[in-house]
Amino acid sequence: MRIDNDVKLDYSDVLLRPKRSTLSSRSQVDLSRTFKFYHGSTWVGVPIVAANMDTTGTLEMTKALNSYDMLTCLSKYTDSNRVLSDTYNPESYAVSFGMTQTDREHLDLKSVKQAGLIRNDPKTILLEKSKFICLDVANGYMEDFIDFVKEVRERWVHKVIIAGNVVTQEMTEALILAGADIVKVGIGPGSVCTTRKITGVGYPQLSAVAECADAAHGIGGHIMADGGCVVPGDIAKAFCAGADFVMLGGMFAGHDECAGDVVDGYKEFYGMSSETAMMKHNGEVANYRASEGKTVRVPYRGPVVHTIQEILGGVRSACTYIGADKIKDMPKRATFIRVNNQINGVFS
Repeated sequence: MRIDNDVKLDYSDVLLRPKRSTLSSRSQVDLSRTFKFYHGSTWVGVPIVAANMDTTGTLEMTKALNSYDMLTCLSKYTDSNRVLSDTYNPESYAVSFGMTQTDREHLDLKSVKQAGLIRNDPKTILLEKSKFICLDVANGYMEDFIDFVKEVRERWVHKVIIAGNVVTQEMTEALILAGADIVKVGIGPGSVCTTRKITGVGYPQLSAVAECADAAHGIGGHIMADGGCVVPGDIAKAFCAGADFVMLGGMFAGHDECAGDVVDGYKEFYGMSSETAMMKHNGEVANYRASEGKTVRVPYRGPVVHTIQEILGGVRSACTYIGADKIKDMPKRATFIRVNNQINGVFS
């Protein structure tokens, strides 16, 4: 047994200290970033991402976020024929995969080709068209996952590969060296994730982002902070901690663009390791595992455009407070202050 006594922090444990600024208006802040990835691709946009969950990683969300130059990681269960039948910007979405045999077939990997199982199906065709691949597993620490990332990189040389999830420096480096361009960081911070409760495993998200960003940037990689953002200020803190992209689930839940019907003023939102998701996609919760997600009812919130504007306005305002005229400069200008309480909740 080993105990790490170093202090680790979540977004709620800190505030950003304001600094003297030459900016006179939020409108002067440029939220767009240009990324040049190690494997040759370039992407320009606002690096805020909808999570690849059933309810938020939808084609309707893709259209809404694309109008703001933002990215959506599509749910693994998205109907590929729907994407191919419309004019979606191939730089506005990532095609998501796990590590199942079916996922390997879609990815057209050498190990599956040798078994003679390749299918020229819609998802493989969609993958040819898209810029981003999202390789998403709950536990990115499996040796098999590193090998999987290597094989996907070998097959899809020029795609931008997002891979995760992990929360430590050594595994961030391992995934980048295996071929990932962007490593997804976060275990347990999500609003409908119960991994920390069920397994006792996790890492405070602000510290995870800061440490993994330091590791990734040292070898030319990038990270995507995944989970833990409750309010727009948390997104600003993630960027200040070094995140290149910030992925949101709960903050995008409950909108018109999310899957599901409005029932009594609410929409359903659930984690992808929840019993709801497993019953929907697998017909059961396997007898060797437990659910590590929950299902909640989110108050209906109307079109997502209002939430997008609040998020972007909050990040712009954070930049003016700390004197950063673009997202890329936020870590250079940020000083975090540890606090016991960040919000006056008397009327919350």
